Amino acid sequence: MNLYRVWVFCTTSKSPVLCVPPRCPATWLTSDTVFLETLKEWVAVESDSVQPVLRLRRELLRMMDLAADRLRNLGAHVDLVDAGFQQLPDGQSLPIPPIILAELGNDPKKPTVCFYGHLDVQPARREDGWVTDPHTLTEVDGKLYGRGTTDNKGPVLAWIHAVSTFRALDEDLPVNVKFVIEGMEEAGSLALEELVQKEKAGFFSSVDYIVISDNLWVSRRTPALTWGTRGNSYFMVEVKCRDQDFHSGTFGGILNEPMADLVALLGSLVDSSGRILIPGIYDHVAPVTEEEKRTYEAIDLDLEEYRNSSQVKKFLFDTKVKQHLDYIFSKRNSSNQMTVSMTLGLHPWVANIRDNQYVAAKRAIKTVFGTEPDMIRDGSTIPIARIFQDAIQKSVMMLPLGAVDDGEHSQKEKINRWNYIEGSKLFAAFFLEMAKLH
Repeated sequence: MNLYRVWVFCTTSKSPVLCVPPRCPATWLTSDTVFLETLKEWVAVESDSVQPVLRLRRELLRMMDLAADRLRNLGAHVDLVDAGFQQLPDGQSLPIPPIILAELGNDPKKPTVCFYGHLDVQPARREDGWVTDPHTLTEVDGKLYGRGTTDNKGPVLAWIHAVSTFRALDEDLPVNVKFVIEGMEEAGSLALEELVQKEKAGFFSSVDYIVISDNLWVSRRTPALTWGTRGNSYFMVEVKCRDQDFHSGTFGGILNEPMADLVALLGSLVDSSGRILIPGIYDHVAPVTEEEKRTYEAIDLDLEEYRNSSQVKKFLFDTKVKQHLDYIFSKRNSSNQMTVSMTLGLHPWVANIRDNQYVAAKRAIKTVFGTEPDMIRDGSTIPIARIFQDAIQKSVMMLPLGAVDDGEHSQKEKINRWNYIEGSKLFAAFFLEMAKLH
């Protein structure tokens, strides 16, 4: 087992003294060299799950092996669960990377916290607009650039570092810890839901709480706790004239152009302020309660900072689909045919912020960052949260680590060194607070 020394200083004393976490409610200062080296090693693996290429699938397999070895070195029992193969439309078959199920501790007197994360990434090439090589961890002004740094390799490692801190200090973990780590999240989490259903009475039977760290704060400096996600619906709209192209010189101007129909249909869905124009759609939206309004008013959201980090000139707001398409198409009296199909639908997710783990996370954030967290609901959709909640019937919490300007999925993705290191301390503090509340 490869251990390294972690120096922990108690700021409640007049002079620095070595102080083990269970006896120290203060901020912890750790040597971060090993943490950065491990992130560098993981970022170097081109674990792109989006492009169906055998070379990249082999990289994914290597990535999962690296993570499994890291967990085994901590003394975890690790299973690499075979997830089968992905069948592609062209008849090609590619291996789905195995899903990691790992556990440390089985003391029935302790709560069991299960962490979910993923190690696959979106495609990234230097010529896409990266200033540095996306698969070489590069630090500039305290920012650690590289694909996967914030989504989701950095947060996964932060959880592992939290466990390793207790191990390095020869301290018992205050909670039992389980890990569910996959390699296909960016491509739809193939085989994961099936595994969750299969392991309800097995791996997940002893789980008390589930934590996900796969989203961002709404600020650069104020931590957040996410307690809801929006969900989404994807539709495909097709307008067809005939199976053969028409020559514009011969037929232009005497028939209905499918593109014109399509533009009109899509233009009818929202107005210039972003309001959805489909009749009755807002009838299904739950009203914002007074308690929610008070929660949102306290959020540390700087709209100017948010605008700058997103690099857009203007937001639609300056404060903190088939019947409709049928109707619009019929009004055009077009000779073309229109079809609407739903390609993907993901349910929204809402948590109970009074659950023990939200209370523990708030206390841990106060300990490490010295502030109360922003309580946010996210526009992102993380389907596994709803899957866990429905299948296992346990409390699910999202505990973000990255800052608002981290640029997940985009060029120049990064995680701040401060977020990465302090986040590792946060997760360790969260273990301690969970033990107190259980």
